[in-house]
Amino acid sequence: MSTDGLQYEIIGEGAPVLFLHGFTGTCETWKEVCSYLTNYQCILVDLPGHGKTNSKISSMKDCCFLLTKLLDKLGIKKAHVVGYSMGGRTALSFAMYYPDYVATLILESSSPGLKEETARHERKEKDDELAQRILENGIAAFVNKWQELPLFATQKRLPAAVQKQIRNERLSQNKDGLAMSLRTMGTGAQPSWWEELPQLTKPTLLIAGEEDEKFIVINKMMQKDIPQGELILCPKAGHAVHVEKSRNFGKMVDGFLSENHINITT
Repeated sequence: MSTDGLQYEIIGEGAPVLFLHGFTGTCETWKEVCSYLTNYQCILVDLPGHGKTNSKISSMKDCCFLLTKLLDKLGIKKAHVVGYSMGGRTALSFAMYYPDYVATLILESSSPGLKEETARHERKEKDDELAQRILENGIAAFVNKWQELPLFATQKRLPAAVQKQIRNERLSQNKDGLAMSLRTMGTGAQPSWWEELPQLTKPTLLIAGEEDEKFIVINKMMQKDIPQGELILCPKAGHAVHVEKSRNFGKMVDGFLSENHINITT
């Protein structure tokens, strides 16, 4: 199904939970997690530039606006929002731009962007260069390098079939879409939310893998700034906790949502 170009899929019934994938992902990445969330309406979205979504955007805020249109179409006034990596930055941005739509936040291996303007400028230049390489060399060449990043090293422990599924999901992308995503929703392109974190009033669960040292540091800093922030480190997991430890991740989400039950009318 789609609305305003956003492709989405709905699994289950109950309080709505909006799932936002990471860079090179699709809604498929969440399906095993959803099997552990039997009391919720899981709304899985292909973000702009990914999967079957063909929307053209020019900024992170554009993407967040499309999410409001999707929830409006579904008659949902407020949802729990789960995001991984790029999707986590999107979820946090959504909560900042459109707080009335958000009940709680679950941010997996995510950040509020980069604090310093110089760092944002340098990152944007790097993302622009990567986008250009993707356009020039194609998806396969990009994926071959992307999957070898140290960030994803722990995924080498996954069963071969799961690794193949992840690779196929990445290979299914469109080079123009990924380039657009990098240039409009990349870490350098998006706003920095560090200074606004103390004003984030939503119950927020931060999840990181205990082997993902970079994001443990970032998430500990975030937890200090978010008034209702809670941090859980998942044992024997790296960056993609929801893939590497799907059952554990599902239990974390289910437990957090049960503890922070909010009456959501649709």
